[in-house]
Amino acid sequence: MLTVCRGQTLSLDAMARQLTEHGYRRVPRVSDPGEWARRGGLLDCFPEGFDAPVRMEWDGDTLLAIRSIDLETGRPFFDHTMVLILPARGLHPKRLRTAGLTIAPRGLPSVVGETVPIEQFVDIEVGDLVVHVTHGIGRYRGLKKAKAGARLVDHAVLEYAGGDRLYVPVDELALIQKYLGFEGYRPALSTLGTAGWARIKARAQAGARAVALELLALQAKRASQPGHAFPPDTDWQRELEAAFPYRETPGQHRAADEVKRDMESPQPMDRLLCGDVGYGKTEVALRAAFKCCLDNRQAALLCPTTILAEQHAVTFRQRLERFPVNVQALSRFQTPADQRAILEGLKTGQVDLVIGTHRLLSPDVEFHDLGLVIIDEEQRFGVRHKEHLKRLRTVVDVLTMTATPIPRTLSMALMGAKGISLIETPPPHRLPVTTVVTESRDAVLREATARELARGGQVFAVTPWVRGVEALARRLQTFVPGARVQVAHGRVPSRALERTMLAFMRREVDVLVSTAIVESGIDIPNANTLLVLRAETFGLADLYQLRGRVGRFQRQAYAYFLTEPGTVLTQDAQRRLDALREFSHLGAGFRIALEDLQLRGAGNLLGTEQHGHICAVGFDLYCRLLKAEIARLKGAC
Repeated sequence: MLTVCRGQTLSLDAMARQLTEHGYRRVPRVSDPGEWARRGGLLDCFPEGFDAPVRMEWDGDTLLAIRSIDLETGRPFFDHTMVLILPARGLHPKRLRTAGLTIAPRGLPSVVGETVPIEQFVDIEVGDLVVHVTHGIGRYRGLKKAKAGARLVDHAVLEYAGGDRLYVPVDELALIQKYLGFEGYRPALSTLGTAGWARIKARAQAGARAVALELLALQAKRASQPGHAFPPDTDWQRELEAAFPYRETPGQHRAADEVKRDMESPQPMDRLLCGDVGYGKTEVALRAAFKCCLDNRQAALLCPTTILAEQHAVTFRQRLERFPVNVQALSRFQTPADQRAILEGLKTGQVDLVIGTHRLLSPDVEFHDLGLVIIDEEQRFGVRHKEHLKRLRTVVDVLTMTATPIPRTLSMALMGAKGISLIETPPPHRLPVTTVVTESRDAVLREATARELARGGQVFAVTPWVRGVEALARRLQTFVPGARVQVAHGRVPSRALERTMLAFMRREVDVLVSTAIVESGIDIPNANTLLVLRAETFGLADLYQLRGRVGRFQRQAYAYFLTEPGTVLTQDAQRRLDALREFSHLGAGFRIALEDLQLRGAGNLLGTEQHGHICAVGFDLYCRLLKAEIARLKGAC
């Protein structure tokens, strides 16, 4: 294994020789794992197990930078402090990213068992609390070279109670996870050389065993239900997928295959599809819905807002227009007469695919033969709706898709109670959104709006309350007198709201001032500046979804999260804004969800009796213990 650190003294020639010795082959341009290419003072390498190549830049014999690069454009999108490069060919375990370190786990003692439930997504920074599987909770103090046998090797330095320090070689970093607990709880550092940590871990393992029994009982109940096994892909399915107008990313392809494989199983599917905003979750859902309809069963796509339902309906109709699939939308945008006709079509089987809001969960909605339910952004639905969806999960296939899963859904997926598919690959040419957190001052609003309009773009301006929409619209109109400003919120009549949104999509409106009604799914590639006023009042997932409204084009996008001048922020509000600033790179949605998990806890999945165990060992290790217990109990059955 090669350990490469930013700032180290290492000649480019020596690096090239070591890559060759590790089985990597030189090519003109890297495209697959196991390849490297050299150009001037740059060396591109595609390490085994990575989703993207890394580019190393030298100045003389000093390694200046290590960055992941987009395979299509060559643009960098992630900076590394250090990477571990596995030999080409052979068995390569899953990897875990921590604080710019890309770590290849080598297995655990016989994110305990070789389970890494939060792999690739948790950053460890200097000063963070971490959990060492064997030695307990310590504080990460950075990397330091220390002797390992006859040579100097990089070690992670962990500080424990009493100032004791533990040096962990880089090839054992799989034994370390970031401590994830609950907001407001900070554990004591463990004491090295005592049996205290072993006792704590044993108690947590016993608690995990009780939960494992409950989860296995739930899975057994679902497995005993009469499910439906969809047939393999048909020619029409392949024709639809080949007609995808964009280049399919590896993440999309993998997620679609996992979903379809679940559908072909007789056990009802319950899968979480997690991908960043704009990463192609809708296309995966569309393929699943089409597979369902081709087997003469009905599919339903449940959306949190009428606007999103209408946009999905447009997308699905365009992609399916060549096939005999009757697609209908059911929301308040339809007249009562249209709604009655759609309901009758669902009951008789004439409607194959329906896309709608929580209206789909009303008692008067009856399906002829429902086979698949797709839930877009489950966190936006209320408790009553979620109970209805919970009942559906035992009889039909359910696919939940989100950029920022709610803690309960995320924790269930991480623990193996439901399947999880991740779309990690950004679309080609996508740029990260420049994120600014500052006070809401006239100069900021004026400059941001004028700059976007000057380059022919459009602006989203969002305020948390309906009563503030008109005032903000007048304010922005004053700053940019020639701008075409319109408003949108939930109290606007449905037809007028539809006209406003269509006008914005057609570039007939320059600035759309709204509430968070635009949070989910509005896809306007020409809108690349977002202004969010009173940002401190929004939740973390809401803010992240809002930021996803911009940056969907090959143009630099800007998101301004503005707080009221002079406002003293609560600790939670400050953490939310700090997280947005920190996680502004491409693919940050899952990390946002994990941060939200810390802020809000794991929901009521585990019950209060497990709260103490999670706090004692951290959420990641608890997940590992739980998955190990599930595997152990399954093996005993």
